[in-house]
Amino acid sequence: MKSYSILEINEVLKGVILGTTDQKITAPEQIELANSSEISFIGNKKYEKFWGISKAAVAIVNEDISIEPGLNRAFIKVKNAELAMSRVLKLFAPPMPLFNSEIHPTAVVDKTAIMGNGARIGAGCYIGPNVVLGDNTTLYPNVTIFDDCTIGNNTIIWSGAVIRERCHIGNDCILHPNATIGADGFGFRPCLETGLAKIPQIGNVVIGNGVEIGANSCVDRGKFSSTVIGDGCKIDNLVQIGHNSRLGRFCVMAGNSGLAGSVTLGDGVVIGGSASINDHVTIGNGAIVGGCSGVIGDVPAGKTVLGYPAVEARVALKQWAILKRLVSFSKK
Repeated sequence: MKSYSILEINEVLKGVILGTTDQKITAPEQIELANSSEISFIGNKKYEKFWGISKAAVAIVNEDISIEPGLNRAFIKVKNAELAMSRVLKLFAPPMPLFNSEIHPTAVVDKTAIMGNGARIGAGCYIGPNVVLGDNTTLYPNVTIFDDCTIGNNTIIWSGAVIRERCHIGNDCILHPNATIGADGFGFRPCLETGLAKIPQIGNVVIGNGVEIGANSCVDRGKFSSTVIGDGCKIDNLVQIGHNSRLGRFCVMAGNSGLAGSVTLGDGVVIGGSASINDHVTIGNGAIVGGCSGVIGDVPAGKTVLGYPAVEARVALKQWAILKRLVSFSKK
């Protein structure tokens, strides 16, 4: 079992220690559940009230902390407790699943595929013609990568993920189980002969560096050119990104949200859980779409929108307040 003293942990965090404890720390835990050998964090002043009932020996806290640690307990004061806690979690992270060989005997790797140095391929994987895997890329069991794809250095693809033909994924990406990259876009048109005619989707998907895509999420290929996911984007589980959409850098999409076709997100856009964005909508840099909202028109940079149909946040809140008063009045 890993264990660290508070001094050893603070060597990583470079914070300020308040109080003293000789307790060795064996694990991180949320503040209500932590025991006397565990470390927790207080990322918001509203959680200070839990410190008195917590058994944690140490907490990582923000600089505005207003309580004392107590007897044989300590705080590590930092600028951002949540970011600091992420570094502690890395200290205690268990090892990743093991590979007994770089390429498992049951993997099918086309003879034209190019393997980077240190690339690892798990059991049951399929690597198609002309695929290029970068250095230190890891494919866990049962990953499928079709023809002419490229995968960058240090990228991790978990079991069940499928990368369709001609798609390109950058360096330092993570694709979680059953993510699907490059499935056909949803393109159909009414046709007298067939009912609905399928529109061929001949584009691809291009994913930048440092992108993470959650389990069971889908990024559809473009109809003509590319669906693009910019550097540093973080996509939650069960997210749908439609064909020919383009995401800027460092966008965040929470679970069950979706983009219809040809949506454009600027840099740093945040899409809340279960929000839906209509086709051909543009959302400007730094804009925020609240959870469960429905966006049917463009959103300017820096704006926060809420509701269905989504409007500027302060307008939505006024509408809801008026509606609440009307309902209350009607009951009198």
